[in-house]
Amino acid sequence: MPTNALRVAAAAVTAAALLATSACSDGGGEEKRGKDGAAQGAKKLKWGECSAPTAAEGGGQVPGKDWQCAVLEVPLDYAEPGGETIELALIRAKARDKDQRIGSLVFNFGGPGGSGISTLPGAASEYAALRDRYDLVSFDPRGVGRSAPVKCEDDRQLDAYYASDSTPATPQEEKAFLANIEEYQNTCEKNSGKVLPYVGTDNAARDLDRIRQALGDEKLHYFGISYGTELGGVYAHLFPKNVGRAVFDAVVDPTKTSEEGALGQAKGFQLALGNFAQDCVNRGDACRLQGSTAKEIEANVIKLQKALAAKPITGIGDRQLTESSATNGIAQALYSKELWPLLEQGLDEAEGGQGQLLLALSDALNGRDQQGRYSNIGAANTAINCADSKERYTLAQTKAKLPDFRAASPVFGDFLGWAMMSCTDWPVAGAWNTPDVSAPGSAPILVIGNTGDPATPYEGARKMVERLGPGIGVELTYKGEGHGAYNSGDTCVQQAVNSYLLDGKVPPGNTVCTAA
Repeated sequence: MPTNALRVAAAAVTAAALLATSACSDGGGEEKRGKDGAAQGAKKLKWGECSAPTAAEGGGQVPGKDWQCAVLEVPLDYAEPGGETIELALIRAKARDKDQRIGSLVFNFGGPGGSGISTLPGAASEYAALRDRYDLVSFDPRGVGRSAPVKCEDDRQLDAYYASDSTPATPQEEKAFLANIEEYQNTCEKNSGKVLPYVGTDNAARDLDRIRQALGDEKLHYFGISYGTELGGVYAHLFPKNVGRAVFDAVVDPTKTSEEGALGQAKGFQLALGNFAQDCVNRGDACRLQGSTAKEIEANVIKLQKALAAKPITGIGDRQLTESSATNGIAQALYSKELWPLLEQGLDEAEGGQGQLLLALSDALNGRDQQGRYSNIGAANTAINCADSKERYTLAQTKAKLPDFRAASPVFGDFLGWAMMSCTDWPVAGAWNTPDVSAPGSAPILVIGNTGDPATPYEGARKMVERLGPGIGVELTYKGEGHGAYNSGDTCVQQAVNSYLLDGKVPPGNTVCTAA
């Protein structure tokens, strides 16, 4: 899950999808393979001018002249490689040093559901050193953006869906909560039933190998962030001999079920909120929030949530700030320390009855633009997570788990606990409890964990290293805040990553970088 400042729509998770978890059981079959285990049959790419990102991709301006776009035809169902196909949208900026060019570096910025087409051009300055010797490449994974996008509710329906009560406290509220989920799922099936069985991570990993072939690369050089680390791990498992130089940043724990992942996120977001609150306290009178300790600030956040549950306040236009949208906005701001000032301002204004800023933060996380158009990140996120995860929680099971979630996080526990029902009665069966990322025979993979990461807690990096297998995962620890490490700008992290990707120098295991 993912994100950097307000470049959130492409890499973040939605409200329902703060629950971190590919194809469905009948959608990820085998196809004919060559000696390297790779899928055969990828077609050459025809690169041309790029158009502006679509509304489904989050919108935006036409990329500059450095950018080229292409589409790649892949099987909808890899069990039937000669059957129906879909098109994947790709984007690239060519390497500056043609003589020293290594190949392509393929990015997945997370989500799942983030559009690489809209994200990479805006984020490219952060990876400028890597562009010297790599073509920077990204794509809209299947189900995302303009790659056979999953379509669920329309903009008007989504406004109501995201504002609705996501932490029911009475039987009547529970009934309304379940009805909202049912309506959302029925709409997804009605509008996208054909693609829902095939949007999981296993198929996306097979797509990655088609992309590698189409780019003309013997090995896949890869930079995965947040969910992109899970996708990269599954790719390494399926095609270990095809892994080139790979970096996993903000690592999804491959050993956790969706319930365990959600509980870990509850703890992670609570930790990040505590760090934010302590920072505010340390600034004394410069902090706009009431409270002389971090616990007092957190208590005021809970008080605000309860007040909004009873009575929403003024938001944007005719939309109000509800408890759900406020909690979502708070979570969004904890993805990056750069957003802490906005969180401080938003909480202060909301306590005064003005909810515009927290609602804007919530909109950013949900992929809503200022024209009221939603990207498809929410729909894709739900579809991919539900195609991946086998777990389907009943109302009774969910309610039984809520005490654990509340203990983990008084602020986010209910929010994340109830979100476990996002896949209940989903029309497609899930593929796994946890993904297999074992990758014997793979090249070394640099795995970066951030001690202050709210969305992908630090412990996940060590678990990924263990599951990749002996001699494969190389762990790097970043002692900092926010979601991810490379995009923090930390010199130590960036030097280690750049040295590996550009020069092939694997850093010593258990390297530690500390934020300045």
